[in-house]
Amino acid sequence: MTGLTDHVRSLDSSELPSYVYDLAALRTHAAAVRQALPERVEMYYAAKANPEPEILAALAPYVDGFEVSSGGELAHVAEAVRDRPLAFGGPGKTPDEITAALERGVERFHVESAHELRMLAETARRVVPGRRVAVLPRVNLPVSDWSLAGSSLAMGGRPTPFGMDPDQAREIVAALTDGTYAHLELRGVHAHLASGLEAAEQLGVARAVVSWATGLGVPLAEVNVGGGMNVDYADPERRFDWAGYGEGLARLTEAHPGLTVRIEPGRALTAYCGWYVTEVLDVKQSHGEEFAVVRGGTHHLRTPATKGHDQPFSVLAVDDWPHPWPRPATTGGRGGTGIRPGGAGGRITLAGQLCTPKDVLARRVPAPGLRAGDRVLFSLAGAYAWNISHHDFLMHPRPGFHFLDA
Repeated sequence: MTGLTDHVRSLDSSELPSYVYDLAALRTHAAAVRQALPERVEMYYAAKANPEPEILAALAPYVDGFEVSSGGELAHVAEAVRDRPLAFGGPGKTPDEITAALERGVERFHVESAHELRMLAETARRVVPGRRVAVLPRVNLPVSDWSLAGSSLAMGGRPTPFGMDPDQAREIVAALTDGTYAHLELRGVHAHLASGLEAAEQLGVARAVVSWATGLGVPLAEVNVGGGMNVDYADPERRFDWAGYGEGLARLTEAHPGLTVRIEPGRALTAYCGWYVTEVLDVKQSHGEEFAVVRGGTHHLRTPATKGHDQPFSVLAVDDWPHPWPRPATTGGRGGTGIRPGGAGGRITLAGQLCTPKDVLARRVPAPGLRAGDRVLFSLAGAYAWNISHHDFLMHPRPGFHFLDA
């Protein structure tokens, strides 16, 4: 943390806001996660969580491959981490995207519908004749209510645009095994059902998915149980129980010899290595509440607005405020020493520079003594932050990017 704060202090105001990533901490965390997983569990990184090339390169030694969900991600990841296995997932794949994926030798295709399977089959026949393409149908299983009770975002277990109902998935499996698509290979089954689950809930989902898949009665090399490991924004020090999860997966793979289980974490790998660093521009009162307006906002860090949480943060006090604007001169006198805006109470709302009341990073949070010029370090900003934000609204400058590697 010392290196982070030293770096933040060294930044000029003109360099804020900035994202600061600790690559050494990321590698340490990824190595610990890898160590917690048993041998027959593969880990692919879901690049959508944070596709910065430096992040991908730091993760590369600890993951078995990368999951991409668009033609753009495919091209970007293939360039950033060359010659690494890729899985192509996500709904609404276009013919051009499938063609590009086939030409780049993508290892696996997660198929979302019967139409997508037909499109893949015909495109593969033309683009890579003679090559068998590995397919994992994505199934939307109606798992038990308790399994998804803690979910912050459900992609399955209910009507969604993701994957296929079990009966439809069975038809796809039959078509892939009865010779209908001779040049496609049924590699396994994919089911990413929810995000924000704790280890016990994730294990419940994994057992349900593996049970359904192995009950199909056809040979499967792997079952992909997805990602969605919880990151607790209300308690940043609390981490997902990777050790317990790994032990549970070990028991699951022991019960199914020869089957590989694959997981695809994103947020839970990179969230902890990133900070969105900015400074307070103004502190003001409105109808009895205090607001700190910071440089930047949710157009850089959209997560708290979309998830409805307070982004955790710490304050780095800056005593040498460079903008002591003078008081206006009174009648017959001269202007006095400038007043530095600061909070009078104990709780304050941190808002950005956008012309919308939704531009809030943290609401009525304790920050006693917060002043204009102080720097704010929003943590857990290493995933689903800059890359999902509406960058061009109001056309403010884009943030800087800094990668610490000590």
